[in-house]
Amino acid sequence: MSIKQSKEIRKIIRCTDLTKEYQFGSEVIHALQKINLEIIEGEFVAVMGKSGSGKTTLINILAGLLSASSGEVVIDEQSLLNMSTDQLSLLRRKTIGIVFQMFNLHPGLTVLENVELPLLFNDIDKDKRRAAAQEILTFLQLEDYIDNYPDELSGGEKQRVAIARALINEPKILLADEPTGNLNSLLAKEIVTLFKKINKEKGLTIIFVTHDESLFDDDMRLVKLKDGRLLN
Repeated sequence: MSIKQSKEIRKIIRCTDLTKEYQFGSEVIHALQKINLEIIEGEFVAVMGKSGSGKTTLINILAGLLSASSGEVVIDEQSLLNMSTDQLSLLRRKTIGIVFQMFNLHPGLTVLENVELPLLFNDIDKDKRRAAAQEILTFLQLEDYIDNYPDELSGGEKQRVAIARALINEPKILLADEPTGNLNSLLAKEIVTLFKKINKEKGLTIIFVTHDESLFDDDMRLVKLKDGRLLN
């Protein structure tokens, strides 16, 4: 667990009796079952479990991309319970950065253009967008690739660009859903090292979802899911 010492300790994420169910005919699938979880600002939390354990469902609810069946989620002192679509979208733009397993880069845009893309929605002028994108790309050691297109990059480089894009709005929370799932073991460890750097140097709260227990180390807090239930 890594918590930036200069910050006052506070709970930035709180899940109370969080439940998600899916109805398929007469069958009910319990994706999440009464999850109670608190995450302190600045923590690096690894959420682990096998396929079908509820990891992605949890991350999507935390991101406001999926609604819970019951229970409550509070993000940065804001309850998601009765938020409108526009309010959830604003929360993601201001507070949450998201990294997916699939890189989701726009093939027709350069690395720089992909990273600055989220700033278009915040009415940031071109020069400021470009400067912010260049700064974050330099932080992630991608400054030599700013004019490249996604198809000219390796898998590890694409994921680093996706991480840069998630950081461009200076979020407080970074949610990563299987960000190493498409990478070999060496590149996966490099990406984890990068997330740890972001956690320590920028103080972001990171929720890192993976099924690969070899990626876990003592710098992280482990949260295990099985069949939609917390094991710890």
